[in-house]
Amino acid sequence: MRRLITAVGAAVAVAGCVAGLLHLGPDTSRPQATPAPAGAHSAGVSPVDAARKTAEAYPDDPAAWAGLARAEIEQARHTLDASRLDAADNALRRSLALDSTDNYAAVTGQGLLANARHEFVRGREYGLRATRMAPDRPDGYAVLADAEIQLGNYPQARAAVQRMLDIAPATAAYSRAAYDLETNGRPEDAAIALHRAMDSAVTPDERGFAEARLGDLAWSQGKLSQAEPHYRRALAAVPDHPYGQAGIARVTAARGHTGKALELYARLVERTPLPQFLLETLELRRATGDPRPGSERAALSAQVQMVRADGGPVDPHLILYTADHGDPRVAVELARREWKHTRSVIVADALGWALHRAGQDADALTYARRAAATGWKNALFLHHRGAIERALSMPEGSRHLREAVALNPHLSIYRPDRDR
Repeated sequence: MRRLITAVGAAVAVAGCVAGLLHLGPDTSRPQATPAPAGAHSAGVSPVDAARKTAEAYPDDPAAWAGLARAEIEQARHTLDASRLDAADNALRRSLALDSTDNYAAVTGQGLLANARHEFVRGREYGLRATRMAPDRPDGYAVLADAEIQLGNYPQARAAVQRMLDIAPATAAYSRAAYDLETNGRPEDAAIALHRAMDSAVTPDERGFAEARLGDLAWSQGKLSQAEPHYRRALAAVPDHPYGQAGIARVTAARGHTGKALELYARLVERTPLPQFLLETLELRRATGDPRPGSERAALSAQVQMVRADGGPVDPHLILYTADHGDPRVAVELARREWKHTRSVIVADALGWALHRAGQDADALTYARRAAATGWKNALFLHHRGAIERALSMPEGSRHLREAVALNPHLSIYRPDRDR
């Protein structure tokens, strides 16, 4: 499918915590490595174990070590286990020690790793290097697209995704195209691209990702009856899929079964304590006046302390948590630090909200408008912008708050009494 991003409607009636892992879709490129030893891909052997067996069997093959690095990064993406990234780094170093001159797989692996660590400028450099090395291979364009998105370079990201679509119209390209389309205010076309991603999927993880994203897309428009089947199919493809589980909890809460929703969230955050899931649990508990003590606040506060101490990537949900439940001045500190590395509309929204909660509404409006610049139909962005504008006595404030409710009326259960 050609020119999907620029002509979806005409052509066919038609790209995320491990804080740095982008929610843009699985990496489906397959490095050309030495074949795995017999039995390495048998049932019950994980891709990481299979890749490790290959590297052990062919220790002088740079592609085998690059393949192991890629498997580790993908495992980190699925399990949200950041420790996998250090193992990937070690494997890449081994690959480059064997071949430092013409090692395309290692260069793209370095880009994937840089992006996963929120080192997006480096990720962009590796992506550009890879595309120069092999202009007709998709891997480098995937790295480049992810980096450009996080740097706020949306036209450049679109060009990279379009090149992916031209070269290899598969799950990785379609999922990134969907993200671009949604971010630019075209949710219907984004859904079509995600269906294409699902149709192109060859692994349960790829199918689970596409279904969960379709659920998120429907949820973002308040369409519970459409969102729920997608979330359930994500769980059918990948049992315990964290975004599928979060989606079911969200739908359950929106239908008024808040006690059941809190039970679902409790099981989710026990296994996968991402800031997003913890914050949704905390806000739902607060909205419903649930008297049972929860550990979400303590877990989120501990994560805030950790990122302040280690200087690492800051998940935007931690910024929102700190702005609403902690010290807004700390939220501004964290958001400004992340803004130095990540200029996406998501971080712009979080920084704008932190500034608003800290009483700096004039500055907040600058970032709220930047978050709206791509045209993303995002109810949370609209809610934040409306609250900031109302604080500045701007007539647009009430309109944007109404638009947020009209777009997704269920969002209010996660924003209890918050600057309405």
